[in-house]
Amino acid sequence: MTKQVSLVIPVFNESETILSLIQSIREQSLQPDEVIFVDGGSTDQTVLLIRSETKNDSRFKLIEAGRAMPGKGRNIGTAAAGHDWIAYTDAGITLDPHWMMQLVKAREETGADIIYGNFSPQVNSLFEKAAAIAYVPALQPGQIRTKSIASCLLRKSIWEKAGGFPDWRATEDLVFIERADKAAAKITTAVAAMVSWKLRPGLVSTFKKFTLYSAYNVWAGRQAFWHYGIARQYLLLIPFILLGIFHCWLWLLAIPAWLGARTAKRAWMHRYEFGTRGLSNPVLLFLVALITLTIDLATYTGWVKALLNKQGYRSFSSH
Repeated sequence: MTKQVSLVIPVFNESETILSLIQSIREQSLQPDEVIFVDGGSTDQTVLLIRSETKNDSRFKLIEAGRAMPGKGRNIGTAAAGHDWIAYTDAGITLDPHWMMQLVKAREETGADIIYGNFSPQVNSLFEKAAAIAYVPALQPGQIRTKSIASCLLRKSIWEKAGGFPDWRATEDLVFIERADKAAAKITTAVAAMVSWKLRPGLVSTFKKFTLYSAYNVWAGRQAFWHYGIARQYLLLIPFILLGIFHCWLWLLAIPAWLGARTAKRAWMHRYEFGTRGLSNPVLLFLVALITLTIDLATYTGWVKALLNKQGYRSFSSH
């Protein structure tokens, strides 16, 4: 296998997870030739931990970029990379030992300009299992879940042609993927190139995360990919609610039936990961429904905040 690879990782306040990430990098069966951490202004021990853990390994480099969002961090790291192939992942992630080897293998076998790897949530509790079902794309046999910057390898020239990453807090990866795919002559996937990450541990943190993502998607003009679909779901309920109010309350039973159908659909889509027997757990299905409603509420909350926060939009659109 030829052609050297630089691994670029933006970090911010990752003192609880950074050591496990570094360990998983060192355990790669095919080692990256260069690892560039770009710190976006951490206020915890992230920088000190990276320095102390990598001080005897010249492959590791740390760039302190000041206050930098993930997109800016990736741009700084990619610009500083010494090799023509760039691998990306994120902080808070653990790499499968063969992640890099599988990406490079797919590159060598196909000659692609971009190779998208796979990703999977770490599921150690019933809540995490319900969260994975509620909002993580389902894993299908022989396919990646979806394209992700947190698990990919590409030519540096593709990053240049795409104009780099937008300097945003969220959504920058989706916009970059669209631009990069247009610039690439050939794209392939590496199903076995797996990374894993921890899901949000509770409803409050899930709500905050999706409220933030919702607002940034609105500012980026991407409502058609998310918000409009949720809105259509609720518009379907309006006739049943009106009939329940003005005709017969039994029409209101359409609401739990609607939520149950959404929950069952999500569970069925994840049958290849969790099997069908475990998905019949009523407590699990209740949690899936609850998390789904939480994300719906966060979607509308972020939507409203984005529309009302003109100053935030101006700051967003100026980058």
